[in-house]
Amino acid sequence: MPSPRVSLQLWSLQDQTAEDFDATVKEVAKMGYTGVETAGYGNLEAAAAAESMKKAGLIVSGMHIGIDRLRGEFNAVIDEALLCDTRDIICPFWPVDHFRSAEVCSTIGAELDDIGARLRGMGFRFHYHNHDHEIALQDGRPGIDWLLDHTAPANVSFEADVYWVQHGGQDPAQIIREYGRRIQLLHIKDEAEIGSGPVNFAPIFTAAESIGAVEWYVIEVEKYNHDPIESVRLSLEQMRNWGKA
Repeated sequence: MPSPRVSLQLWSLQDQTAEDFDATVKEVAKMGYTGVETAGYGNLEAAAAAESMKKAGLIVSGMHIGIDRLRGEFNAVIDEALLCDTRDIICPFWPVDHFRSAEVCSTIGAELDDIGARLRGMGFRFHYHNHDHEIALQDGRPGIDWLLDHTAPANVSFEADVYWVQHGGQDPAQIIREYGRRIQLLHIKDEAEIGSGPVNFAPIFTAAESIGAVEWYVIEVEKYNHDPIESVRLSLEQMRNWGKA
């Protein structure tokens, strides 16, 4: 399998896209990113944003879509995915206070499985993206385990976020080995810019590439030691230094 390509989660530049989505994605493309993962469309509507990303030469590696929209605006989400020419739709978050027992985590998984089955029937792939609260133990196991146990691998993939896995007390490389081919999209995140914090990326890359299922390394930056534009540029440069971009 070819080496994973590198995209940017545009949440990293949420203020910039809110002001000028078109100019921001042009700058992202100029840095050398191959793709972007959306989290809304900033100051544009979906159709205009899709055209903007296409003109910039960026592939949409996936779309973060909140559970409320997946429940209540399913057809609109499908329309946006078609506009963006992506088959990957990701649920990026579930309320923290819902992760309070194995039983509840299992119920969440069952709902995600239903959504994923509908999306799969239409030719899309569905993924769940974690934060640290899904990694916390519930009845002796990480909540994400109970959740994914109640989903079929064909219906729900796992967009593991390596920083949040580590922050939640687990080993990201071990999680990647455990879930294997269910991880096609991998969030590359650190305390701030990639390579500036506590995450040890070498075993993460080794685990991901030995399995060979990861298609995209998706950089996300949420804390900054520099201007956000410079932070995402430096993060891509670090990936190049490691031979991953």
